[in-house]
Amino acid sequence: MERRTIGAGALGVGAVGLGCMPMSWAYNGSRQRGDASLRTVHRALDLGSTLLDTADMYGPFTNELLLGRVLKERRADAFVSTKVGLLVGEQHIVANGRPGYVKRACDASLRRLQTDVIDLYQLHRADPEVPVEETWGAMAELVRAGKVRALGLCAVGARGGRRSGTGMHDTTLRQLQRVQQVFPVAAVEAELSVWSPQALRALLPWCAARGVGFLAAMPLGNGFLTGTLTPGEGFERDDVRARHPRFTAEMMAANQPIVAGLRRIARRHGERVTPAQVALAWVLAQGRHVIALPGTKQERWAVENAAAAEVRLTEEDLTEVSRLPAAQGSWD
Repeated sequence: MERRTIGAGALGVGAVGLGCMPMSWAYNGSRQRGDASLRTVHRALDLGSTLLDTADMYGPFTNELLLGRVLKERRADAFVSTKVGLLVGEQHIVANGRPGYVKRACDASLRRLQTDVIDLYQLHRADPEVPVEETWGAMAELVRAGKVRALGLCAVGARGGRRSGTGMHDTTLRQLQRVQQVFPVAAVEAELSVWSPQALRALLPWCAARGVGFLAAMPLGNGFLTGTLTPGEGFERDDVRARHPRFTAEMMAANQPIVAGLRRIARRHGERVTPAQVALAWVLAQGRHVIALPGTKQERWAVENAAAAEVRLTEEDLTEVSRLPAAQGSWD
């Protein structure tokens, strides 16, 4: 697979990584199978999808434990990204950015992942009660201690405290400017897809101008852009899409022209090319500093996603994507 680099340290990873969250958290809990997920991770590594993206809150903790079973055997094949800063309660999630907690959480993640070092340690969310510089400073100490190789920041999403008249990523950009003064940012993780392209406006250019890697989360639009979801089919209660305004039966039907457009482009590239691969190829075409992070727990989708790195969209294709209708039913 094509290799891309993250940050000034030129950390090399496959252009398409593996989002591991669905294996343990947020999607179809009844279909989560540990052995199947393990096979998926192994297959992804075999195909060059070396960046494994997880977080201590996924499960919580169980996703890191699962990856640890793979890393125990194949640590040299993987680039491990995990996150800190969110605590999961019974019915709520809270931020914790206190320096002491960050250091303890890192040690716990290292034990679960069965590794001596985390390649990319990301701040999942800034704690509103703790200056972000203090949290980032504690994370920087972990780099100096040899427990972490590089630091990243997850962008505040569309629902993350937007005020009228502000851009979606204004809060994230302010945080980045502040923490960059403390220790270099190697990567930013944020949603980017054909139906959620907002990061192109300011966040992606910020990263490109500073040599910061961009990890494109949800590049398949929570599965919608694969064209495999049926409007009205419904989701399990623990599936995040059951509460997402773009996944009502009405909005899924209204957004079908986006999938139809991706399917048209896919046909031009061959019978075996899928809408999902076109969607991922579009993400990769946004810059050499962009790494796509599609999430899956199934081996078949990991294989399909990895093959998207070989799809090269033409200018005609990119223009056609830019003319697709905007997604309906956003958080705004």
